[in-house]
Amino acid sequence: MLLEKEPEFVEAVLRDLETSDLSEKEKVLFRFVDKVNSDSPRMTAGDMQPLYAAGWDDEAIYYAITVCSLFNFYNRWVDASGVHPLSDEAHRHGGKRSAARGYVMDRSGVKTE
Repeated sequence: MLLEKEPEFVEAVLRDLETSDLSEKEKVLFRFVDKVNSDSPRMTAGDMQPLYAAGWDDEAIYYAITVCSLFNFYNRWVDASGVHPLSDEAHRHGGKRSAARGYVMDRSGVKTE
């Protein structure tokens, strides 16, 4: 079961994306997100082609860009404002919750968890 191998899996992806157990489709997306994170001013329409070839659609690409951008914003805000970072355990708990339930709003606009 993936949840049992979760820490090792994540560490393997962080250590070396290319030798990790991610699918090639996922690796294509992570390579793209890495460029969004590190070199966005030099992105071109050509950077999208591997994503389309791997089967990603515009909506998935939009969400990947949005998540990357928001985390950059949050990290800079936390760093500059002096907010105390979450513990590793709090991050693990939040990650499990997000993996199980996602970021979903019900019709009333209240986040469901």
